[in-house]
Amino acid sequence: MGNSFNSLVDSASSVLILLPSKPYFDQVAAGLSLYLSLSDKKEATISCPSPMMVGFNRLIGINKIVEEIGNKNLTIKFAGYDATNIEKVSYDIENGEFRLTVVPKTGSAAPQKDQLDLTYAGVSSDLVILIGGANDSHFPILSSDDLVGAKVAHIGMRVLSSSREVMSFAKPGASTSEIVANLIKEMGLNLDSDTATNLVMGIEEGSSNFTSNEVTPETFEVFAHLLRNGGRRLPKQKLSPMNFPPGAIPTQPFGRVRLPRQPQPVSQPLPQEIDAPDAAVILPMTGSSQRFLKVL
Repeated sequence: MGNSFNSLVDSASSVLILLPSKPYFDQVAAGLSLYLSLSDKKEATISCPSPMMVGFNRLIGINKIVEEIGNKNLTIKFAGYDATNIEKVSYDIENGEFRLTVVPKTGSAAPQKDQLDLTYAGVSSDLVILIGGANDSHFPILSSDDLVGAKVAHIGMRVLSSSREVMSFAKPGASTSEIVANLIKEMGLNLDSDTATNLVMGIEEGSSNFTSNEVTPETFEVFAHLLRNGGRRLPKQKLSPMNFPPGAIPTQPFGRVRLPRQPQPVSQPLPQEIDAPDAAVILPMTGSSQRFLKVL
């Protein structure tokens, strides 16, 4: 598998590594490690359609993952502007710089600066490597035309169910990081301490600390190889104010809002009832005999 994957990478001029929607920690660690190894020999980009979770911040190079992957064609749009108000659009080159001119019709206002919307579309990479995932829904870009002309390969623990032609490099394993670590070793790619550390954390997470049923002797052999190449076992970070972006946690205590006190109703004493079976009342009788009548 390593030789065929190696030839695929060697023939590419630019590589895009694509993570699935809502990826697992293991998948992010595997994709990021492959990106770090390939960056030394190829123009590479790593992207994910979903934002990274706070718990992924312990991975080295996590800031290299971007959400926008289209970088081939620039699209200029005027949001909320009526296109019928435009008389003509022209361009020219001045001092080696491109200049675009939009001329509105007489009586119509020109587009405003805040209406200018710049976006990119299309993938310039000629090799796209999918990491993990189970089917096309995990990679929304597969349903678009952005990958026209690009070769698509997949690395994971099981074959990707896809409606398009995808070269599969999937194989059984305890984690995606284990498979990527094997590929890096077989291809002779650069494996520095940062890359090895990411793969170490990915294998630990993906294999549930080696308790998964998919763990084999090869899993421990790969793990040992990573440790010999500078991989470090880092403890998980506990959630703390340092893990959140500025402004997420207030620095000043909230002021207490004093509500007007409502007058409390005065409670009236309730008349006490006499439990007839358990009480006796002595009533005096009138008359000179001063006799008493006991009422039960």
